[in-house]
Amino acid sequence: MAQSRSSRRASDDLAVQTTNDDATSCKRYATQKGYWEDDFVKYFCRTSDRKSPEINRGYFARVRLYQLLVEKFLSLAGEESQVINFGAGYDTLYWTLSARSLRPKLLVEVDFEAVTARKCYYISKEPLREVLVDPVIEKDSISSKHYKLLSGDLRDMATVGEKLLSSGVDTSLPTLFLTECVLVYMDPDKSREVIRWAGNNFSTALFLNYEPIFPDDSFGLTMQANLAHRGCSLLGINACPDLESQKQRFLGNGWQCTWALDMAEVYQQLPKNEIQRIERLEFLDEKELLIQLLQHYCASCGYTDKKRIGLDKVRLSKNS
Repeated sequence: MAQSRSSRRASDDLAVQTTNDDATSCKRYATQKGYWEDDFVKYFCRTSDRKSPEINRGYFARVRLYQLLVEKFLSLAGEESQVINFGAGYDTLYWTLSARSLRPKLLVEVDFEAVTARKCYYISKEPLREVLVDPVIEKDSISSKHYKLLSGDLRDMATVGEKLLSSGVDTSLPTLFLTECVLVYMDPDKSREVIRWAGNNFSTALFLNYEPIFPDDSFGLTMQANLAHRGCSLLGINACPDLESQKQRFLGNGWQCTWALDMAEVYQQLPKNEIQRIERLEFLDEKELLIQLLQHYCASCGYTDKKRIGLDKVRLSKNS
């Protein structure tokens, strides 16, 4: 029986890990179509199948939101800051920031060992490796001056926390935590531990999360069924099914302030000229499906600003 549970868990983990491949493929295709620039994603995904305009616009909103908020955070916190990306997958943030001379003092990524091992292989090649400063690349981890890649299971936050602190993470520095479609795959008790660990250990920090919401209407039920067919269960979606519960999760786990927006609101608040540009890239017959898709995802944030660096400004304003 124990072996059966272990095998089932490994199978579930593998299914969740494949969502990283899907996301990277979507980002690769969208950059090829010109939605945004990323000169590095192609090194993690050589080819990509065609994606619908709705998917491309949805990814644009997600990626552009994170770009804008990371930039706002770094402009306030300065170089003496940190970014910690939980469940980072094949994210290219370190390389895109470095290309613009915007990198923080330290950027740390954490993911399953199987994911970090593959990422180590890709990064060991040029030109990704040449961006790192004095890198030590091992089987499933990387240590360099400004970038760390760590293997870890976020369901064991005590061990992950120890790894982060021993890798050079400084709890006194302004720190930005990032999660994208990560917490929703975790048991709610385990995801709360991740949020609580960050909230209790960092006094000037911001935690930005992106994930689906509204699981019980027809769209949400179909989304869950499609993911379940692939072996991916949204274990946390019923614990935080709407914007209010998203905010309360932060307030109840060590964070002083919070906000949350659905992605339809985000789309409306992105720079108007950028929206006009990307909407010219592909014809979209009807916007109803796009709006429905965007309304079923959200960005939520918790922050605590003991140093008073202005973390309340790390959010979108109308046509930012």
